[in-house]
Amino acid sequence: MTTADYIAFGLFAFLWLAYSWITAGRGARYFPRSSLNQAMAERRQHWIYNSLQRDLKMIDTQIMAGLQNGTAFFASTSIFALGGCFALLGATDQVEAVFREFPFVAYGGRTVFELKVAGLTVMFGFAFFKFGWSYRLFNYCTILFGALPMVEETEADPERARRAADQVVRMNTIAAKHFNAGLRTIFLSIGYLGWFAGPYIFMLTTVFVISVLTRRQFFSEARRAIMDENGR
Repeated sequence: MTTADYIAFGLFAFLWLAYSWITAGRGARYFPRSSLNQAMAERRQHWIYNSLQRDLKMIDTQIMAGLQNGTAFFASTSIFALGGCFALLGATDQVEAVFREFPFVAYGGRTVFELKVAGLTVMFGFAFFKFGWSYRLFNYCTILFGALPMVEETEADPERARRAADQVVRMNTIAAKHFNAGLRTIFLSIGYLGWFAGPYIFMLTTVFVISVLTRRQFFSEARRAIMDENGR
């Protein structure tokens, strides 16, 4: 490990934490421009409140099922990625022979390579736990959603209905937060792969991935499509 490797890894960790803090953490309240995730959190609230006005909630249950299926897909993908990392550790000799033939790759030796793979394994493990917990929370959210009062009960006691809806909104938002954290880890693992080609490539790929994610959150067409007239 060289000094450049430590600097590159420090930059990676700093940008990851800073991006998470701005888009999903407490830093969002200090940032003048709301993110796509924040805007979608508001739309989740509108959706749940609207469901109180209808007894037949087949559409809503389909949406819930879609959220769970998407989370399950990425959880399975994380498991496959974990298996690939362990397979890569078992084929270190072959990989070492390949890396030595690339003049533009800064190969630091077997131990450094295994440490880098171990870091990638930790990332995919973290993503799996995030997706797994998100799936569980979406399941809880479905149960809470099923307990929402009917239209007649809502009209008789709107305050109680609103409290029940708020529980669903909070649970759905927390589940989405963990899902986004897992997805963010998957995206950043692409930048992490640049470390295998050297610390400077690692810095470039990290900045590139963070730039793409930042654009999607704050300056993308998807964000503009759901913003209100005030452009928040």
